[in-house]
Amino acid sequence: MTSERRAVADGMAEAEAVCEELAAVLRRTGIVLPSLTVDPVTYGYEPPRVLVELGRCNVETTRKLIAVLKQAAR
Repeated sequence: MTSERRAVADGMAEAEAVCEELAAVLRRTGIVLPSLTVDPVTYGYEPPRVLVELGRCNVETTRKLIAVLKQAAR
């Protein structure tokens, strides 16, 4: 594996890991972002800039997220 491919693979693995970690933390607060995923299109950038897609959620979920963030910001 070339160093460039290794860097892409490492970036992908890191993005998947943080995506899973965020999903787990959100679940513990009762929040599920159904579209939370790694954006596969960003793997193709040169150099790769892997992005986590937070996705779309309904108003109820958005309000829960706001409440949790407000509490954490205190």
